[in-house]
Amino acid sequence: MQIKQLEVCAFNIQSSLIAQKIGASRVELCDNPIEGGTTPSFGTIKQVRENISIDLFPIVRPRSGNYYYSADEYQIIKNDIEACRILECNGISIGAQTINGEIDKDWLKRIVDWAGSLKVTCNRAFDGVPDIFKALEDIIECGCERVLTSGGEIGAPQGTEILKKLVEQAGDRIIIMPGAGIKSSNLKQLVDETKATEFHASAREVAVNPLHYINRKINDYGNLYVSSETELQKMIDILRH
Repeated sequence: MQIKQLEVCAFNIQSSLIAQKIGASRVELCDNPIEGGTTPSFGTIKQVRENISIDLFPIVRPRSGNYYYSADEYQIIKNDIEACRILECNGISIGAQTINGEIDKDWLKRIVDWAGSLKVTCNRAFDGVPDIFKALEDIIECGCERVLTSGGEIGAPQGTEILKKLVEQAGDRIIIMPGAGIKSSNLKQLVDETKATEFHASAREVAVNPLHYINRKINDYGNLYVSSETELQKMIDILRH
């Protein structure tokens, strides 16, 4: 029986350390949780890399909004991939779409080439395509290792039937990794019904502000989102047993 793995979507070093502690196999490191995740800073990637030994896949996404990029933005992507190589990451998470919303095979092939020895996960740009089953073949052709997907739905629990079909279509050519909306309360059903072997979750919660003085009139601080160690541990226990 194939060992099932959990990838933790971490938005800071705190969550990355929790991911390693509970036995996750991989961290997808992101910035800007409210925007769906963008490329973390060089300093953040460096600090996380020096403090965790499990696989590290930073998301390479220069901005939020969509995955249809300009030539300048692809140069940014190339530069960020090189930074990930320098920092000895294990892979990257990325997506590329055409103006029509399809997977941009030309650019994705270039990205895989830029990545070199880094493994490439196609992120949820995949969920925004007009034909998800065609897109899977496109991504396989481009040389990606896995696809992070909710089955084109708001969350993986809602996309169970599509995820099952994607796992069957993929076979041993690429890994289908369900993600979005996964909790310990629905993980076992997803495992049983999709037959996937890798899953993606953040289990994020707002961290308590430790400051002794807080000016409540200032509202542009935002929140620190940290993964719940308890919730992630429950997920690991489900996948192991």
